[in-house]
Amino acid sequence: MNNNYKLIAIFVIFLVLVVPFGGTQKELPNSLHGGWIEEIDGITILHVNGSYYDMGYQHGFLLQEKIHENMRGFLAYIDSISSYEMMLSIWNTTKPFVPICYIQEMQGISDGANVPFNTVAACYMSVLFMDMQCFTFAAWGNATKNDTLYHIRSLDFPLLIQDPISGTYVQENSILIVRNPEDGLQSLIPSIAGGINFYQGINEKQISIGVEVCWSSCETLLGTPVKFKIQRVLDTAETLEEAIQILTTNNTLGWNFIVSDGKIKKGVAIEITANQSYVGLWDNPVEGIDPFWQIEDIVRRTNFFIDPTLAATQRTFYDPTGLRGFLNIFLKQEPFFPLWRKYKSMSEAIESEWGNISLCSGMNLMRTVYTGQTDFFMFIFVRLDKQTILCDFQQWGYCPETGEFAISFADANHFSHETDLHFFNINEFF
Repeated sequence: MNNNYKLIAIFVIFLVLVVPFGGTQKELPNSLHGGWIEEIDGITILHVNGSYYDMGYQHGFLLQEKIHENMRGFLAYIDSISSYEMMLSIWNTTKPFVPICYIQEMQGISDGANVPFNTVAACYMSVLFMDMQCFTFAAWGNATKNDTLYHIRSLDFPLLIQDPISGTYVQENSILIVRNPEDGLQSLIPSIAGGINFYQGINEKQISIGVEVCWSSCETLLGTPVKFKIQRVLDTAETLEEAIQILTTNNTLGWNFIVSDGKIKKGVAIEITANQSYVGLWDNPVEGIDPFWQIEDIVRRTNFFIDPTLAATQRTFYDPTGLRGFLNIFLKQEPFFPLWRKYKSMSEAIESEWGNISLCSGMNLMRTVYTGQTDFFMFIFVRLDKQTILCDFQQWGYCPETGEFAISFADANHFSHETDLHFFNINEFF
């Protein structure tokens, strides 16, 4: 009897150690090695590593269901504003100016998620037709509580893009990407499933970037789309000067950027059109042209140009304030008066915390302004149209000196300023 027990025990050990459960195990594709997902505090964090194709494949394979939902949502949106063929035409026009490594990454997403490459490309191009009415500021030096740098951002993006099959909104598939290219810099990118980036991010050299759409009549498709310029900054820029060089070369449409460098504790505002650019520190005289004003050791932007030369490519009157600015909402369908109220409200909130700005106070002042309750006009605008003026999709803040990072995400029923903040230290990701 004892011998029988021994034989059974030996047989069980053999099964556990030698025979894999569930039959023969399939080897994972080489492209998937190094990619993985973790959930922290309810947030999906995607880790991708290796070649650009491999990073794309890992992204696509690991988030396949979410990517299908997002792509279906974007395709439905495209049908409502233009056409799939138009998006592909835009992609084919601009494709020669896209670095090959990012085309390879898009192909990896396509293969990993089992969606057509053209679908990925069309969805990327559709963002050019959307209102991204964001606000970003960087604070350092005398403006902050401890003489360090803080980069605070609100990504404002329509909360209307919905998968017609599952009913899932794109914002419900928000993610954080921890990116480690084999021949580039590591970065942390708040994004959505299927997006290489979502027009923002932070790299291991403490370069932070946020972008704002800035409509202009000076535009072309014969240049590098801004999504890929931002990714080039995150993958390669080790200094503020390198980031500026990338963002002011081979331009296409009108955009604003706030870019900061934690190593030197400084940030700049950048404005670009197809043929023009402006780069300014806080004390550049342009920053103080009436009705705009300088705030010491602060750079900030929303969706209009402040440099007069660039501003002339987007609006008839430089000054967006006053009765004329208000009436132009209705007479010319111009958004500049509401955007001015956002700029003004945020600037006044920043001034109220000047000298005391920290990660928490910077995030709190932004979240308060985005309720619309600090400015009468914003209060009215928010209630008239909750999807354009203050439609915050993601809000985040970063302190390069400590690695502290805070972020909130919109969901199906709430803006991001209404949801909980999640705190991480990005040094632990790198």
